Amino acid sequence: MPRKKYPANVVGPKIRIVRGKLGLTQEGFAARCQLAGLDISRSTLGQIEARLRYVSDEELMVLASLLGVAVDHLYPEDVLKRYRGKNLKPKGGKSR
Repeated sequence: MPRKKYPANVVGPKIRIVRGKLGLTQEGFAARCQLAGLDISRSTLGQIEARLRYVSDEELMVLASLLGVAVDHLYPEDVLKRYRGKNLKPKGGKSR
C-alpha cells in the first residue's frame, strides 16, 4: 500500500522492539509472516517499522499474534493513555 502521510502508522517502532527482544531479524520475521499467510517482504517490514507504510487491521492482528503479544501492546503508551478509560461516544447526540 502506498504511503499516505508520515507517519503512516503508530505501531512500527513497537513491532521493531518486540521483534528484537525475540531475537528475530527482519528477514526471519518476514519469513514467519509469509508462512502465516501475510505476504510481506523484509523491505516491507522495514517500511512498517520505520512508520513509512500503512498497516491494515488484519495485518496488525497477524503481526501481534506472531510476536506473541496483544494488539494493544503494539500501540505507543501515549496513544493508549489518551483513550484508556474514556467514555467515547459518537458526536451528534444519538447512539445506536
